Amino acid sequence: MDTKRKFSPITLLLHWLIAISIIGMSGFGLYMVKTKSFSLFHIHKSFGLLVFALAITRILWRWKNGFPEPVRSLTRFEHLAALWMHKALLACTLLMPLTGMLFSGASGHGFGLFGLEIFPASAEHAANGSVVPNNAALSALGQNLHDFLGYVLLCLVALHIAAAFKHHMIDRDDTLRRMLGRDCAS
Repeated sequence: MDTKRKFSPITLLLHWLIAISIIGMSGFGLYMVKTKSFSLFHIHKSFGLLVFALAITRILWRWKNGFPEPVRSLTRFEHLAALWMHKALLACTLLMPLTGMLFSGASGHGFGLFGLEIFPASAEHAANGSVVPNNAALSALGQNLHDFLGYVLLCLVALHIAAAFKHHMIDRDDTLRRMLGRDCAS
């Protein structure tokens, strides 16, 4: 379990796996969309499913373990800001893959895990050979939410990183050291 002085190896592993995955998936997703690299979408979807499993695991761990106790006394505003930031990050890491699955499934493209089909692609094809959506409205909703949440998540990650550096360089507390797995003096 986590303490004020040190995070558990499970907390650290889940945090850093999610952080690296979210940053990597965001960059990969932006690259695919900007370059119209449609052949890479199956890779993005497969890793998205892995991130989904990690997100569920992290949420269950956080639920069991609770939110971390601050390493120093915080003002009420700081405490609420930290709590809501962590909740928003957890929610977005869960909602990003869910909206991606909604978009992909409703669009008729389906999704799977490295070739293992989980939700099948539509059997219907338009005259030009393109896939016919299973539900165009849900597909558009999924795509819009996935895009929007992607940018929200990147902003939250940037704020989270900025807060970690603020704790380290301005407040000079052990928050960042604890997140790096170091034992703290607090």
